Amino acid sequence: MAIVKLSATERRRLSAFFTCLVLAVLAWVFTTLSNVYSYSVQEVLTYKNAPQKRAFHSLQPDTVKATVQGTGWQMLFSGMNKESKPITIDLATLENRNYVVLSSQLKQININKELTQPIISIDPDTLYFDFTNRLVKKVPVQLMLSLKYRKQFAVSGNIVIKPAYITVSGPTGRLKEISLWKTDSLQMQEVDETINTRINLQSVKEGNLNVYPKTVQVIVPVDEFTEKTLDLPVKLINNHNYDNVKVFPQRVKVTFTTALSRYPDMNEDLFEATADLDLWRDHDYKSLPVKLTRVPPFCKIVKVSPANIDFIIKK
Repeated sequence: MAIVKLSATERRRLSAFFTCLVLAVLAWVFTTLSNVYSYSVQEVLTYKNAPQKRAFHSLQPDTVKATVQGTGWQMLFSGMNKESKPITIDLATLENRNYVVLSSQLKQININKELTQPIISIDPDTLYFDFTNRLVKKVPVQLMLSLKYRKQFAVSGNIVIKPAYITVSGPTGRLKEISLWKTDSLQMQEVDETINTRINLQSVKEGNLNVYPKTVQVIVPVDEFTEKTLDLPVKLINNHNYDNVKVFPQRVKVTFTTALSRYPDMNEDLFEATADLDLWRDHDYKSLPVKLTRVPPFCKIVKVSPANIDFIIKK
């Protein structure tokens, strides 16, 4: 392929051409961005002059879409301004009606915001408010859990939710239907240590309900579990008329799982093993099954040996 060599004159002409092209593009961009445009931005609402004698609740979100008039430069840099002053809405008209028309307040809104580019419209233009009888009550938080533990690990204590109760406010009729409030689902795999985290409450679906707080702290005690065996005495119950009853054996071995942190504290005083003599008298049992009537929390019984005991009644 032949290589074309440009003369010095041609190179100067080509350089001049590209220089002029760049200058023309820059001039076009500058002119374009200097023009006035209308563009939309999200604005946060705040309120003043709220009615003192009427309880109310906004039926729409606290953000609106505002159409702003400004130059292309202002539109270009509007997305970079994250500290925009909120729009202040005057609620004085709520004393005798349940809505506020924002277009009637645009002049005052623009003065308060001290904008170089004025707001020319707001969507929605009308804000509606709920004035139904409202109730405030506390309801328990229901934790939604989906945990899978590593082998030999499990919950080792009571799950703590702080706060355990949250405040719900809204129309009286609706609040009568609410007896608890659920959290978002806490999902984890291969859990092998205590969980201490914050979790969101499920979002409010109705515009006339308020929930506070929005999050709760959750503590799920997790520990490694192991087996332990204790010799427990068997207590004979429902021995109403027989003074001399002997059981064999008088003690049984109980194997159970317990958290490693509680292993040294596990003793026979925390358990109770019983045998019911009514099973012999009412149902003619030849041996009595051993039943554990008291077991420490978060302990799982593996086996009781023997599971049945013999007895002799001396008349």
